[in-house]
Amino acid sequence: MSLVVSYIPLAVLGVLALGFAPLAWWMSRFLRPKKPTSWQDKTYECGSEPIGVARVQFRFQYYSYGIIFLVFDLVATFLMIWTVAYSKLSTQATIFVLLFLGMLLLGVAYALKKEEFVWI
Repeated sequence: MSLVVSYIPLAVLGVLALGFAPLAWWMSRFLRPKKPTSWQDKTYECGSEPIGVARVQFRFQYYSYGIIFLVFDLVATFLMIWTVAYSKLSTQATIFVLLFLGMLLLGVAYALKKEEFVWI
């Protein structure tokens, strides 16, 4: 079996995955009600009338915490993959993996240094 033939199921799955969202959006245009009612224009909040303003500002620290967590999660994931495949890696691949992990750890160190105080 050739390499191209073995990737056909993956290509079909990719086309289906990329086509699902536009198809769902297109079909929703035909299935939804055409004319809005006053009931549809009301804000729904757990069955009760909303109280106060809907716009709430979040502190930037929450976003930076999320970004730091994602970087840490990537580092941990790549470390696990690297330890499993370490014996089969070439010297060049090992250098690239170490460079990649170094850049990720540098990003974590920069983010932690940028914080005025550690609140995490």
